[in-house]
Amino acid sequence: MALDGAFLYAVKNELQGLVGGRVEKVFQPSREEIVISIRTRQGSKKLYISANAASARVHITQNQPDNPQTPPMFCMLLRKKLGSGKLTAIRQDGLERIIFLDFECVNELGDVVTITVSCEIMGRCSNLIIIDQDGRVIDSIKRVDEAMSRERMVLPGMKYTLPPRDNRLNFLTAENDEIIARIRNSGSAELSNALIRVFEGISPILAREWTFFAGRGNYLQCDTIEGDSLDRLLYIIKRTKNQLIAGECCFSAASTKDGMLKDFSFIRLNQFGTMMYTKELDSASELLDYFYCERDRAVRTKQRANDLFKLLINLTERTSRRISVQRQELEACAEKEHFKLCGDLISANMYRIEKGDSEAVVENFYEESCPQFRISLDIRKTPSQNAQHYYSEYKKCVTAEEKLAMQIEKGEEELQYLDSVFDALTRADSENDIIQLRIELREQGYVKSSGGKAKPPKALPPIEYRSSDGFTILVGRNNCQNDKLSLKFAEKSDIWLHTQSIIGSHVIIVTEGETPPDKTVEEAAVIAAVNSKGRNSDLVPVDYCLAKFVKKPVGAKPGKVIFTNYKTAFVKPDEELERSLRV
Repeated sequence: MALDGAFLYAVKNELQGLVGGRVEKVFQPSREEIVISIRTRQGSKKLYISANAASARVHITQNQPDNPQTPPMFCMLLRKKLGSGKLTAIRQDGLERIIFLDFECVNELGDVVTITVSCEIMGRCSNLIIIDQDGRVIDSIKRVDEAMSRERMVLPGMKYTLPPRDNRLNFLTAENDEIIARIRNSGSAELSNALIRVFEGISPILAREWTFFAGRGNYLQCDTIEGDSLDRLLYIIKRTKNQLIAGECCFSAASTKDGMLKDFSFIRLNQFGTMMYTKELDSASELLDYFYCERDRAVRTKQRANDLFKLLINLTERTSRRISVQRQELEACAEKEHFKLCGDLISANMYRIEKGDSEAVVENFYEESCPQFRISLDIRKTPSQNAQHYYSEYKKCVTAEEKLAMQIEKGEEELQYLDSVFDALTRADSENDIIQLRIELREQGYVKSSGGKAKPPKALPPIEYRSSDGFTILVGRNNCQNDKLSLKFAEKSDIWLHTQSIIGSHVIIVTEGETPPDKTVEEAAVIAAVNSKGRNSDLVPVDYCLAKFVKKPVGAKPGKVIFTNYKTAFVKPDEELERSLRV
């Protein structure tokens, strides 16, 4: 990723607006994330800091990350040290990937002290370190002992030292002669690779963009670059320098044609040509917010819901095995008529059978030709007892057939319910959604109560959309909310939609007594298709009817309804349209 020292320089310049602000709140959404709310004259701003190896960064965020109900110890320490502190300076050493945040705070004795927070954005070595005014480490979000690194340990009480630093040029201050000399010394190396070793604080994507401009898209080597190519290289480096210092950057994010975000930079990206799409945003913070939040939301949710995924998979497998066994037992019950026939024939031929006989050969008068029929007997039983045995087996099969049919039906309903919860879990985009699904499973007896007294968070409202014609469209987030939305909230004249024979969310068009245009119904059907298991299909059937025709069967599980007087629309799931209509 391209969060290099040069990009951090742009972030640092943006963060200068926070200087003079005071710390309001400190949150720790996860083990390696910190959010510091700072009150400035322009209002409250949320400073987001991550030490996660795959997404280390620091910037102002507009998103509100989900916070644990109990704050971790590091969060409590930050609250203690920075509480009501004033941000006095934001520093960066050259183009190193470290941002220092200096806070003027009051300690336990009432003295004014300076607490520095070092945000080290260095891949797997990323860290967030609290430093006192004497330059000693108070604590860090990741403690580094001798077993982890012999070069630089980060432990409470130790003197803070900067990470090892290579002798590389800062392109903001380097002269052309220095740049040319360093490039010449790189031998026959490919130019973009050499630029990373020559300059500090530049990422591969920035080096490739410079090389792409210098060579007009052609391959360049350090020992052969000269003339026009060399002039173009020095020009693009100088232009990048001027843009960065003047704050006139073009913050760009590159994504594949299927929407997967790949990379970003603070300059316009031309190296990908038509192979990727490029989106430009207004600021470094906005770009980082967009890039990482979009990329990491699904990953973070799946991590937090991992135990529920495992539970649902195990329950589904167990239920499927149980149904399979019950089906085999049901097939065995097909012999019930044979048992009844044996009992009838023994009763009709009682006079011909003696106790101790192991077999009876009688005429089967149920068939027209009365063929010979052999019946196995228990030598310990009388003919009457043998007949009663066969009748008893017949009754067992009849009873088992009824019970098994009922159990198989309930098992299939349970499978469908588990499938619906699994689908809702795959579409959950916040911790609150996961908590509500956990509560639902607990109420249904699938998850044991934790016994804690903490009050669960209030459930989020249904997902809201606005159709092109101005009608409100609501979508349930889980089965319990589906029931409330369809059976309690929806008015009789509202339109209810659901994918036909496909697991998905309930969708309501709020009509307020009006008749929505066909376009609104079509858009609502697309929304229903996207919020279902059929979202990756080419064509999805969606049933729709007035909400007054939707009923809940007695004793049915959450989300299960029956409906009548419906029509069916066939639509293609369109996630881009769904996103554009979301409020």
